[in-house]
Amino acid sequence: MPILNRAAELQDEVAGWRRELHSMPELLYDVHQTSAFVKNKLEEFGVDEVVPGIGKTGVVGIIRGKKGDGATIGLRADMDALPLTEITGKPWASKTPGKMHACGHDGHTAMLLGAAKYLSETRNFPGAVAVIFQPAEEGGAGGLAMVKDGMMERFGISEVYGMHNMPGVPVGEFAIRPGAMMAGTCEFTIKITGLGGHAAMPHNTVDPIVIGSALVQAFQAIVSRTTDPIQSLVISVTKFHAGDAYNVIPQTAELAGTVRILDMDIGRMAEKRMREVCAGIGATYGATIDMDYEWNYPVTFNHADETKFASGVAGDIAGKDKVNIDTPAVMGGEDFSYILEARPGAFIFIGNGDTAGLHNPAYDFNDEIIPHGVSYWVKLAEGALAK
Repeated sequence: MPILNRAAELQDEVAGWRRELHSMPELLYDVHQTSAFVKNKLEEFGVDEVVPGIGKTGVVGIIRGKKGDGATIGLRADMDALPLTEITGKPWASKTPGKMHACGHDGHTAMLLGAAKYLSETRNFPGAVAVIFQPAEEGGAGGLAMVKDGMMERFGISEVYGMHNMPGVPVGEFAIRPGAMMAGTCEFTIKITGLGGHAAMPHNTVDPIVIGSALVQAFQAIVSRTTDPIQSLVISVTKFHAGDAYNVIPQTAELAGTVRILDMDIGRMAEKRMREVCAGIGATYGATIDMDYEWNYPVTFNHADETKFASGVAGDIAGKDKVNIDTPAVMGGEDFSYILEARPGAFIFIGNGDTAGLHNPAYDFNDEIIPHGVSYWVKLAEGALAK
């Protein structure tokens, strides 16, 4: 089953929506223009029920089939942008300095709108399709907010699916895997309190910079010497702030960073060992070390049956040889994880071709993939409801 003819016909229209959305990026839950754009389009398509304000600024549309009663399947796209300054120079580039769609959420939203238009025209399924437009994926846990707002129960959603573009994967190809698809994320902040003094008399100080350096090195030993090499763990210190003068050893230093895992037990082990390392190094150097460790997004875990079904749909559209069904897990986080904790489902990557990487100021969504994405959503919905 190749790309749907109607999806190909819709490409230019959907690309126009995408480019309009790209030019007006909004962050986190402050996606009022984007939500209004989505709401207006769904109403224009004749979607049976359009409900804004789910999870603060999320939008859910319900499209009922004409083949009788049945289940409700959820299809989700994210709407928010990133705090980056765009350098693409495209005619549709961001009009808002310091904000841009550097992860393709404009394309995700546009493709799901295209699928909503098609499904509203055809309604060739029993039950209903819930098209879910989510705010605050980029660090705001908008997926969790929508779940907590009772989205699943209110609309009777029984299973749910997500999709994300992936630079480097060729146009027309898909990638998926059962189990852990994307990483769980944690964030830590560490404050070291030592004893400041003259840089020429270090023996009279407790140097927090030396202590912080020891922590950075010791954390990597947790990855390489405490963790089973078959398991995945990333501990990255991404901030190290201390001192203001050339000749003064400061009193304090602050470190911060991220932990990425594919197994929650590994995450718990990492937190325990990091706290032990802080206590041990603090005692060794005579400093006070305080660590705040915050659990963020859980592991994005694809359910086995739904993953098999989703990969089959992708294979029908792209050809089985164009679907990697055992793609390596990605250590980036994704808050679709919360939605997959609430209902069974699967998350898939769609190839964006040879483009700049995600979260890069030179990135742009590839409009060539629109017919592939729209076809996937349509056939996924129709197939899932026919099961």
